[in-house]
Amino acid sequence: MKKAVILFLFSFFVMSPVHAKFIKVLAIGNSFSQDAVEQNLYELARAQGDSLIIGNAYIGGCSLDRHYKNLMGDSCVYAYRKIVGGHKMEKKKVSLQSIIRDEQWDVITLQQASKWSGIPSSFSKLRPLKQLVQSYTTNLHVQFMWHMTWAYAWDYHSKDFAVYDYNQRSMYSSIVSTMLNALPMAGISRIVPSGIAIQLMRYRVGDVLCRDGFHLSLTLGRYTAACTWCEFLTGKIVDGNGYWPENMTEEEAQLCQQEAHEACFMQQQGLYAVF
Repeated sequence: MKKAVILFLFSFFVMSPVHAKFIKVLAIGNSFSQDAVEQNLYELARAQGDSLIIGNAYIGGCSLDRHYKNLMGDSCVYAYRKIVGGHKMEKKKVSLQSIIRDEQWDVITLQQASKWSGIPSSFSKLRPLKQLVQSYTTNLHVQFMWHMTWAYAWDYHSKDFAVYDYNQRSMYSSIVSTMLNALPMAGISRIVPSGIAIQLMRYRVGDVLCRDGFHLSLTLGRYTAACTWCEFLTGKIVDGNGYWPENMTEEEAQLCQQEAHEACFMQQQGLYAVF
């Protein structure tokens, strides 16, 4: 009997996930956070033995200024997408205040609307927004992080790209410099480097990571962003993860994982130059 108990306990510890993590993460964002966290991220974490609760406070194209105004006015204008146990639910016409209070979030990410992401003057509400969000959190140890978004595709012709002279490198450089100058003033030091990962992938496979010039492609683009988030949130190297969508090949998945890992490594070293 004693031997059977010892064998059971040994089997339990051997089969149990090592250092399994349970993280509740809320993205206060827009369609770029939708691209990054609403698909693949939960599955990637599960494949490495971790569990996530993922929230996305969604308004398409929403800027920092608009998030701040909405939170100040307690406006019920968000689509609240939430992934629990791999199942996504959505509530419409929800206030940002109620989304923040819905869970004891471990991580809350902020981001700028893509067209303003490299414009320093558009970040004036970042610090007060972060402070206001923090006042509504129910976890005293919540970590605030920044979601670094990506530059537009070279062939994108929207007027939103004109401010960057329709130049992907110029937009990427502007995003980096604006972010590095603005975040310290808001007390944010951790950066989810989706923008680096997408730029690295462009270097490897060409400018095919966007489906419409600015939103990520449903395969390589979104999967690369999710890999980046997974490694950054959990601290576990995503290269070698056993999950990828059925519409991707193993070789494609491995490439995305490798570049996501490289992006996280670069960001940790303070390296942002990809060209």
